[in-house]
Amino acid sequence: MPDASHPRPGRSPVWLFDLDNTLHNASAHIFPHINRSMTDYLERHLTLDRAEANALRLHYWRRYGATLTGLVRHHGTDPRHFLAETHRFERLHELMVFDRGLRSLLVRLPGPKIVFSNGPSDYAEAVLQAMGVRRHFNEVFAIEQMRFEPKPGIKAFRHLIEDHRLDARRCVLVEDSAENLRTAKRLGMKTVLVSRGLKQPAHVDIKIASILDLRRAAGRLVR
Repeated sequence: MPDASHPRPGRSPVWLFDLDNTLHNASAHIFPHINRSMTDYLERHLTLDRAEANALRLHYWRRYGATLTGLVRHHGTDPRHFLAETHRFERLHELMVFDRGLRSLLVRLPGPKIVFSNGPSDYAEAVLQAMGVRRHFNEVFAIEQMRFEPKPGIKAFRHLIEDHRLDARRCVLVEDSAENLRTAKRLGMKTVLVSRGLKQPAHVDIKIASILDLRRAAGRLVR
């Protein structure tokens, strides 16, 4: 990371962006593909029927924030093998749904930018390349860099902060997950929820309906 990633008082913040359903719409095509691949994986490697595999996938996701965590803790699954098998895309660009104005937003947003994603790094890099915005990010901090300890767990955030010597009070996390933002707020970060829902939790500083709305909201976050 360049020196700009270690902001001093009065300088631009460090922008931390979640990837899926924040920078792009993963629910349309990508999440269904990943969910099917994960269920396939559990079915094959844990010798479960389809319904059991799908139920276990959902159970671990709800309990830990990531199916991977439950598999590692309870079944000794190799995380790298699981991620490689479940994030294969032959034509990723055909599944992408995102706002074409994203590149312009990133160009105009002052300060260094890091993608902070529970997904694997190869997948995150491929998504950013497909959107044509990879060069606008200083770093991709994915599940491997988190030591396979995903958000909303505080260890994921501490790994990011310590690895890049960040001051949490100068960071802004932009996320579609209110639970992930809760951890960020505990650490002193500013929080932006990307959601079309009506509710704004108390730990969320700003709620926006679309990532493109961040351009107007940024002034309230940068002091």
